[in-house]
Amino acid sequence: MTKFNPKNKKKLTYEDTLGPAMKITDPEDAKQYFSAYVSFMQEALRKEGKDASDAVRIVKANLGYYAGYYDQETFNRVTQLFNCNHPVFGSNLPHTSLDAVKAGKKAAERSMA
Repeated sequence: MTKFNPKNKKKLTYEDTLGPAMKITDPEDAKQYFSAYVSFMQEALRKEGKDASDAVRIVKANLGYYAGYYDQETFNRVTQLFNCNHPVFGSNLPHTSLDAVKAGKKAAERSMA
């Protein structure tokens, strides 16, 4: 099983947090990793005086976003295992940089509406 934060660091980099998740292939491993990550996020939010109920949404957005830096196969696996999407591209990575710009513009328009 892939342990979340195996060195028990108080401050994690994105790679510390999300890199191991990109290598997970087993649904049970993904489930336990997700649960540990959500718990970590809840605690971090509480320490900042924020609503810990946002943890699941934040974790899913982080996983989907980070998976967008990987190849299509990894992206598909991660979004399926963790039931998440990229916050801008949704469930499909853009094929070209122009597609990425268009998706970004659409996301900006939605946020301004």
